[in-house]
Amino acid sequence: MIRLLIVDDQQLVRMGLRMLFEQPDDIDLVGEAANGQDAVRLAEHLTPDVVLMDLRMPGVDGITATRRITTARPGTRVLALTTFDDDDHLYPALAAGACGFLVKDTPPPQLLDGVRRAARGEAPFSQAALDRIVARALDTGATPPAQRAPAPPAGLTPREQQVLALLGQGLSNKEIGDRLHLGVTTVKTHVANLMAKTGCDNRIRLAVLAVRSGVTAPA
Repeated sequence: MIRLLIVDDQQLVRMGLRMLFEQPDDIDLVGEAANGQDAVRLAEHLTPDVVLMDLRMPGVDGITATRRITTARPGTRVLALTTFDDDDHLYPALAAGACGFLVKDTPPPQLLDGVRRAARGEAPFSQAALDRIVARALDTGATPPAQRAPAPPAGLTPREQQVLALLGQGLSNKEIGDRLHLGVTTVKTHVANLMAKTGCDNRIRLAVLAVRSGVTAPA
């Protein structure tokens, strides 16, 4: 059971999120907060697995609350959910410890999946946010394109290259498994092996590596 805390300063938004997350049997909505200060307090008291965090709130904002929660409770996953899909919110949220970044117009099934992915230790991102992260990683000024596209890392098996390519598309472990006809546990093993072989310590860096290396996904 995933223990979820919702944080948003708009009552109507909280009501809609409550209706969505009270339906699944695998999610327990343990609390709601209308500001960052209450979010930090409730995170300490309720020990949620995932905090769905609005970023722009009066008083203690979501970025500050994210930093305080992840510092005090490293095991708690904070998933940013915001109207403002821009770099001014994306990168400060990640620097504060957010594990992912979704926008409020995310379809409900994807939002549910995002919370589940966060609880599993994955990094849910809207496609637009992931595209910007990759674009920023590729932006090396005047460096010629040929120098910005290194060969795929050596020592990867064909299956690991397939998994790496699909990570570059922002797919979850389940989605990768469905594409490659693998179990989720097997996909997790491949991701762990990729981290060990490439030195990337999270899925976002693997995704950036996939794009930079030009690794292609299976047809």
